[in-house]
Amino acid sequence: MRVGQARLAIDWGSANTTAVVAWPDGTWTPLLFDGEPELPSAVLMHADGDMSTGHQAWQAAVTAPDRFVPAPRLSSEQRVTVANAEIDVSEMAAATLRRVAEQAEHTAGSRVEDARMVVPAGWGPRRRTWLRQVAHRAGLAQPQLVEAPVAVAGHLLATGVQIPVGSFLVVCDVGAGAEVSVVRRGPGGFEVLATLADPAAGGAAIDDAVAATLTAHTPPADGGGGRWVLMASLQAAKHALADRAAVTVPLPDTSATVLTVGLLEQAAYPALQRVAQLTMETLAAAEVSPQDLAGVYCVGGVARLPLLQKVLTDVVPIAPTVVADPVLAAARGAADAGADSAGEVTPPPEVPVPPVRRAAAIAVPGFASLGLVSQFLLTAEWNGSLMYRLALLNWGELAVAAVFALVASLSAGTVLASAIAARTSLTGGTSKPVSPGVQMGTGILASASLGVAVAGMYAVVGSLYIGDSVSGFLRWALLPLVPIVAAAAAMALIAARQWRVPPGGWSQLLAFPTGSVLTAGLGMALIQYSLTADRWPNLALWIDIAGRAGGLLLGVGTVMAVVSAPILRLILGVPLAIIAAALVSWPASGILGVIYAIAVAVWWLRQMWTRLLRPGIPGRPAQ
Repeated sequence: MRVGQARLAIDWGSANTTAVVAWPDGTWTPLLFDGEPELPSAVLMHADGDMSTGHQAWQAAVTAPDRFVPAPRLSSEQRVTVANAEIDVSEMAAATLRRVAEQAEHTAGSRVEDARMVVPAGWGPRRRTWLRQVAHRAGLAQPQLVEAPVAVAGHLLATGVQIPVGSFLVVCDVGAGAEVSVVRRGPGGFEVLATLADPAAGGAAIDDAVAATLTAHTPPADGGGGRWVLMASLQAAKHALADRAAVTVPLPDTSATVLTVGLLEQAAYPALQRVAQLTMETLAAAEVSPQDLAGVYCVGGVARLPLLQKVLTDVVPIAPTVVADPVLAAARGAADAGADSAGEVTPPPEVPVPPVRRAAAIAVPGFASLGLVSQFLLTAEWNGSLMYRLALLNWGELAVAAVFALVASLSAGTVLASAIAARTSLTGGTSKPVSPGVQMGTGILASASLGVAVAGMYAVVGSLYIGDSVSGFLRWALLPLVPIVAAAAAMALIAARQWRVPPGGWSQLLAFPTGSVLTAGLGMALIQYSLTADRWPNLALWIDIAGRAGGLLLGVGTVMAVVSAPILRLILGVPLAIIAAALVSWPASGILGVIYAIAVAVWWLRQMWTRLLRPGIPGRPAQ
């Protein structure tokens, strides 16, 4: 009797679905459907609304071809027409998963609460959300989604394949279509560097080519019953050729023909050549040289064809390897079947930042920036006569306002990255999929550009309002931002080139401490008040005290940005606060603003080192 909670892992492909049930002791079993581990993903909807799945759907397609859908794994935007009526694609997709769930419950003896589903690495947030909804409709527990190449790489590692940390793999998943991914093993697990897919480079295209070869014409695509009879015969024949030189293939017109290994390879060569080309394009997208690969591994039903290895050998310097049980590899990896996790480092989960905290990380520096720039312009000290007036300005306040604008924009980096991901998901089509790392890096760069643009706007508006040359305003609004923008650009590069989710997630990494913003903002506001307020005899002392208190607060805010440990804040905060309070004056106001800008840049560099670079150093566990 097996002990522990069972895990169900499902690899729901366009043509076939496989699934395994695994237990904590490492044992596992594939789910069998009509005695076979591969369940055709096809669905046939009957006139009464009932649905047939798997082989039953293929058998019924002969008499009801207009009610047959061979590949219901479509996007939520696509529509399916069955018997001249549009059908909800989610319900048809759920039919296959519902059958898997029932078989898993029969095998495990009870409902399986831990479900994992394999997804293509190129799927965006919308398609992944749709898949979760389909799984819920099918009666599955809320599934954990595992990217196919990551699942395959995990399966390789669990079965004893040596994959050193820092090495690169190519995973060629060739089923009904083809998806090629470049995977890197980091200290915290596997990460997908690039992935490209082509639905015309897999088994579906090979079946059409074989049918055209055998019948001297392309089989009709109108869903006729003869087409499905021929396709079912071809699939059975391809499996039989694994241990035979030739097989007889019955044709829809009751005649028969012979399919040989040579004819199959001749028909399959163009599609497999496209897989090889896709492999080179994916390596180029990942900026990985073929000589740097630790291995090329093939999975999926088409991986059984020896010709695939021969074609790939022409483009990569190492011999490709067909994974044992290539149709079950992804499902087994997703279930961690047979894996010994001792010594493996589990990457920390991404803890979602509460919406209120995320909004505060953007709103607090944003409103503080607007408040400071307004005070900077409205309380300027004017000297000279009516015709020759000269404004005495607190350039440090303008610098801090610009820094806050940049901080607010960078805190919104995850929002912009999500918008980019949604846009990518919407465009779909034939465009190359954008990796999550590139999306996040683009979001950081876009938010940094937005912050610099706002700072530049402050300078232009200030110049027009004061009536002075814009050069001074630009100098104090933009130059203090240079080290911060440089640090943000470096972080964007790391996100795009070496994608990994930092501990706590990107929202936490980009959220600048609001305590520092509030303290420094209030301090600079008090400094400006002390410099520009009317010094009535009975208020002069209090105005001077307010200025010194502002310097203290600005010094404390600076330290809060540089260090996080309370004891270090106390040790560094006291002397720096005293120095800042002593520096409060018109000539030194700009220096105080620049000091705070440097502190913000140091905070970004510290975040980059502790959250991104240090967890990725080989030999150091993820923190």
